Amino acid sequence: MSANRELAVVVGATGAFGQAIVAKLCASGLDVVAVARSAAAIDALASRHSGVVACVADIASDAAIEQIRAVLDRPVRMIVHGPGVAVAGGILDAPTSALVDAVNIKVGGLLRLVRAVDGQLVKGSRLVAIGGHYGFEPTAYAAAPGVANAALANATRQISLAYGARGITAHLIAPGPADTERLHRVAADRAALRGIDTQVVLAEMCAESSIGALTTPEQVAWAVSLLLAPEADAMTGSTLMLDSGRRRGLP
Repeated sequence: MSANRELAVVVGATGAFGQAIVAKLCASGLDVVAVARSAAAIDALASRHSGVVACVADIASDAAIEQIRAVLDRPVRMIVHGPGVAVAGGILDAPTSALVDAVNIKVGGLLRLVRAVDGQLVKGSRLVAIGGHYGFEPTAYAAAPGVANAALANATRQISLAYGARGITAHLIAPGPADTERLHRVAADRAALRGIDTQVVLAEMCAESSIGALTTPEQVAWAVSLLLAPEADAMTGSTLMLDSGRRRGLP
């Protein structure tokens, strides 16, 4: 860790996406403020990367604004908002409270993060949110991710408009179903409901992709790192689709 290096702030740093993103940003020459609810998980992450600054906070609470702001001691080059939301069922049976919670974490959390870092943002800073495929391709069985990620796309566009005059850009990255432990748990739950093997469900998920693949956390981290380039200014307000060929609609 060096005071000469700019900061990135990553919310959800200890999750599957977050760990890959932290590694990529540290390798790109940034120190990373790792935000998560578990101190032990952040400490484990910091043991693998010397440029990690720990910040224990719950992004679902307004208290996170001051908790994050308190650890910022230099310019913030990038934020990455990537917390997960609970898998709460389909649109016919998911508790309405689960949808409200998901929007609070995804959209409310992004706004809290942006407000926490605002004073340390500089021209060329990147505000990045990790959304998801179901925000653009709704299904009947993934209500909370669909609703929350659709709202996140709108919020990201609004943020791009609000910060553009300062030369600060906002971006959404929308991975397809990703090869993580969480996805495997989802597949297991769906398989149990149908009385079939989990591997059958995973194979069906892969078959939805034109290349027969799930998106990986490393591919998401690669996309995040692309946005560090000055040329990424032209992408402000837009969405990088990392769906491995699942999306059918245009544009």
